[in-house]
Amino acid sequence: MKLSSKFFLIFAAITLVFSLLGAGTIQFGLSAVKKANRQAVAQIVALVREKYPDVDDRDIANVLNSNESDISAEDFLKKYGITENDVIVLQDRKNFSAVVSLGISVCIGMGCASIICFGIFVSIRKRQDRKLTQYLARINAGSYRLRFDDLSEDQTSVLSSEIYKTTIMLREQSERSAAEKTKLKDSLSDISHQLKTPLTSIMLMLDSILEGDMPEELKREFLGDIRNSVTHLTFLTQSMLTLSKLDANTITFHNESVKLKDIINISISNTSAIADDKGVAVKGECPDITLDCDLKWVTEAVTNIVKNCIEHTKKGGSVTLAAEENPLLVKLTISDTGCGISKKDLPHIFERFYKGSNSGDTSVGIGLALSKSIIEKSGGYISVQSEEGRGSEFIIKFFRTI
Repeated sequence: MKLSSKFFLIFAAITLVFSLLGAGTIQFGLSAVKKANRQAVAQIVALVREKYPDVDDRDIANVLNSNESDISAEDFLKKYGITENDVIVLQDRKNFSAVVSLGISVCIGMGCASIICFGIFVSIRKRQDRKLTQYLARINAGSYRLRFDDLSEDQTSVLSSEIYKTTIMLREQSERSAAEKTKLKDSLSDISHQLKTPLTSIMLMLDSILEGDMPEELKREFLGDIRNSVTHLTFLTQSMLTLSKLDANTITFHNESVKLKDIINISISNTSAIADDKGVAVKGECPDITLDCDLKWVTEAVTNIVKNCIEHTKKGGSVTLAAEENPLLVKLTISDTGCGISKKDLPHIFERFYKGSNSGDTSVGIGLALSKSIIEKSGGYISVQSEEGRGSEFIIKFFRTI
């Protein structure tokens, strides 16, 4: 119960108790006055009967009960020196004084109780405000521990809880922002490193070509290397831009009903030149399965995985794409007979710019990270199973909406 509600009930109870005491006091006083008046009337009637025995009792009763009289009580009593402020019956005077004293005591008691109740209420509120101030000071000092034993349903405790929630949210946002800044810093460092090596190589080869006479054969070799470096830079730049757009959610996926077989065939076609150059056979096996996705982006993700498998498979090996479905999901498996992934590298294989122990010199560690990001943005899930020396198996799952 809230503190204000508690003290309202206490104050109402105090008011009720003292009101009952006041009413009881008044009733007691009236009863005493009535008793004293009856006693006085009885004595007067007895005296009249003693002095005038011939007076009829009915006449006396009529006089006592009559509301009409030609005699003015005030004027009549003045003849005997009794004014309207005098109390004729001594017992009435005592009862009247007792009633007044009790009434005054009740009023004073009610006032004191109300003041004490209000003082306790103010004291508790000040103590709670002081606790809240100390709590805020601890938060500002970096202590976010909340003592649940101090909490109740009081408004101050509710306010403390809300302040705590807001503080935790702000702290999480701050930590998330710091983590994102660190991540951005690391990414920029990785990007700088990835760009620096090919650019330096290009500059050195261009300087060698421009400085003097160079055999035509060597010049052609340098130009070929420059072209490969430019191609590498182009791929790296496009991949990083794509990843940045995916992170910023600025890429819109246009989903439509797509045949999974088309995605497989396009991916095989995109990597055919690399496969032929390495002497790796790439084949696809896919029944008639449809998938609700963006053909362009999902194909790019699958192409990057197939390309990675080809690069890590020796001549004479193979890469196989197989698909299956059930009422819950569509599953695409891309397996190779390559060198596999070590246990140390396996947990990091989808991290950006991560290069495993079996990576080639031209690998930048961005293709699989890009594929993972595209698949997850498309509502899918990707995992990998591999054993060093026995090939790898990439599993892509797209869950159907029910």
